[in-house]
Amino acid sequence: MRALFPGSFDPFHNGHLEVVERARRLFDDVVVAVLVNPHKDPPLFSAAEREQMIAECLARFDNVEIVSMTTLVVEVARQVGADVIVKGLRAVTDFENELQMAQMNQQLSGIETLMLPTGSSYSFISSRLVREVARYGGDVSAFVPDSVAVRMKERLGA
Repeated sequence: MRALFPGSFDPFHNGHLEVVERARRLFDDVVVAVLVNPHKDPPLFSAAEREQMIAECLARFDNVEIVSMTTLVVEVARQVGADVIVKGLRAVTDFENELQMAQMNQQLSGIETLMLPTGSSYSFISSRLVREVARYGGDVSAFVPDSVAVRMKERLGA
């Protein structure tokens, strides 16, 4: 079975990494899809930069690939032959939003969504908070993979 793990990943953090590590044990292959969302604030990193950082973080895994997406998640799932969409959950607030998306995606395509709760050591990490801490000069190295921390330091001086 093949799973699709979509997200904006701006930046890719340790909570995302944990979801990928767990999903790759459950599925034969995992496709990480970098979302280009024109409705969100301008990204800190371009889609190409995010893809490259994620590829560096996941290079040790032979059953993971990375793609960019500018269309509906269900269209990407069809394009890559995914059997299921995987989403990480940190809190109840994530569940409410992800449940609606999962139901819409199921209605649009028949594809199911598997929601994986993150481990408690990652439940407070979000890309938005990591960006905010970094923008104010805080050290984010405990929250992101090393290669991402380097890129954030280069970009923001954090």
